[in-house]
Amino acid sequence: MKTLVKIFTAAALVAVSIFAMASEGPGSKSAKANVNLSTADFALEHYVAVTTQGESAGVEQLFAEDFSQKVQSANAQSHSRSALIKSLKKQKGESLNCTVKTDIIEESTDYMVAKVTMKFENFSKTDLVTLVREGDSWKVSSSVNSYK
Repeated sequence: MKTLVKIFTAAALVAVSIFAMASEGPGSKSAKANVNLSTADFALEHYVAVTTQGESAGVEQLFAEDFSQKVQSANAQSHSRSALIKSLKKQKGESLNCTVKTDIIEESTDYMVAKVTMKFENFSKTDLVTLVREGDSWKVSSSVNSYK
């Protein structure tokens, strides 16, 4: 009889656990991916991964709230933080077929300006990126793109 009670108790616990996990659903995790943005170099490295390799983890925490992007061309464009994040999330897992070169133009304790050059087969894209320290982490505050 004791064995039967133990079996029913175990079965009930398993059933409750399964229902609890099912009610959460696969996409209901509220915790955001935590990315190390403790240095300007880490933040710049993550920015390159997000923009060229389709990395999507921590994309929201990478960009400053007042982020703006400008694209210099015959038809100049501007993009907000939310528009860029939405676009980058759509590119999740897609890697660009280019070589990437990163140069630090200027760096201090609170900001960094870097030049990211992406060379494709028929053209190149230059991205001037400004990173700023906000508290304990670094964020991308602006980006200016040009094409050759």
